[in-house]
Amino acid sequence: MLKSKENNKDGEGGSSSGTVTLKCKDLQVIQLEIPDMEETFNVARSVQALSSLDNISLSYPFFFRPAGCKLGKGWSRDTMENFYHKLKAETDAWRLSDVNENFKVCPSYPEKIIVPLSCSDNSLKRAAAFRQGRRFPVLSYYHSRTRSVLLRSAQPLVGPNHHFSEDDENLLNAALMGQSHGFIIDVRYEQEAKQARSSGGGTENKDRYPRWSILYRSLERGQALQRSLTRLVGTCYETYMGRNHWLSNLQASQWLSHIKEALSLAGLAAECIEREGTCVLVHGEEGANNTLLVTSLAQLILSPDCRTMVGYQELIEHEWLQAGHPFQLRCARSGWAQGRFKQESPNFLLFLDCCWQLTRQFPMSMEFNEELLCTLASHAYSSEYGTFLCNNEKERNSYKVREKTHSLWGILNNFKQRKHLVNPVYERNPLAIWPSVAPQSIQLWEGFFLRYLVSTEHKERSWQRTWELVGKDPC
Repeated sequence: MLKSKENNKDGEGGSSSGTVTLKCKDLQVIQLEIPDMEETFNVARSVQALSSLDNISLSYPFFFRPAGCKLGKGWSRDTMENFYHKLKAETDAWRLSDVNENFKVCPSYPEKIIVPLSCSDNSLKRAAAFRQGRRFPVLSYYHSRTRSVLLRSAQPLVGPNHHFSEDDENLLNAALMGQSHGFIIDVRYEQEAKQARSSGGGTENKDRYPRWSILYRSLERGQALQRSLTRLVGTCYETYMGRNHWLSNLQASQWLSHIKEALSLAGLAAECIEREGTCVLVHGEEGANNTLLVTSLAQLILSPDCRTMVGYQELIEHEWLQAGHPFQLRCARSGWAQGRFKQESPNFLLFLDCCWQLTRQFPMSMEFNEELLCTLASHAYSSEYGTFLCNNEKERNSYKVREKTHSLWGILNNFKQRKHLVNPVYERNPLAIWPSVAPQSIQLWEGFFLRYLVSTEHKERSWQRTWELVGKDPC
């Protein structure tokens, strides 16, 4: 019960017995048949109380102590330093700054960030004041072949009075590294971005950023995206529906359309970098949701390193966890959540679904398999490990998550567990992988959404047989 895996509960029954239905965050549905009605209500109340804990320090990861595991083992250390050392081998135009030490500049950024060498810490502080949540442009990815970079940030605080920041302008121009032109991809409709000025936000003024072209490509977010997931889950668990009606409801959920749009936009960002050789800045409003979806998928398309087991974990660490995606808010109730949870939004689940689509389209280019993606999806919503706790690094430091909980990565990288997560036909592909977004190419992720409804025995046999055919033994 302490695991907070129960997402929703319904108590029902007659005069002498009752049933408690638990709709879990990993989409499993459990029914408890209880002979005594009073006990039924007692169980329901207990589940309700234990699944609605507001204090993070009372959540199960702080009490979970697996045998043979030491606290602190498996946590990623110095992720930004490792990223910087790899970058330094390619270019000396960037530096590792500790301007955000103790999270004093931006509470949702890590303490160390990578910025252009020519930008001083004082100018970064002034630039931060011009971006929502003080999330100023930082390096996300460096493409060595074209020497182009992928940046991310939050929206500029232009406001109705058309404010501007020379430090922000200088920061973006410095990021071009001598290139004459770059693209800003705003993951909102143009009208939506312009309307944001009335509440203090907005988008870059073309006159102030003449070396940057703005592309507006909207992605659904927030409650609209959550409603899409809720409709999809409801459709999947409607077992008595006719085939045509079921397919109609699947289409009406629009979840597959969101996958198409996300892959299309990530492909656009990757194309600007790989084929046009230009730098790209991605942002929406907060810069911590769909922005991260696009930048992480673009890297998966471009970089063969991100498609390895280690590289994929580093990608999630760098682009989601340390980049400040608010997991505690966005993954509170999963696919059963109703509209009253306004902060709920399945951006990370959408990312994992897009990754699964890529594993289907490029079955030999990913070192990891579907099992890893399903595992990450489940643990993002409900986990005995502390990896996905809290909303940013500042909160994790405050609750001492690394010192008081176990890391999911430490378990996944254990040999006995890792052997089930590896793709047996993987071959390193040095080229970019360009996803197809044709209707027939985007499919429902049955391995996750239907895993408790459809037997997976045939998949397990196929997995074992594949290892035998390639002449390897996963055990």
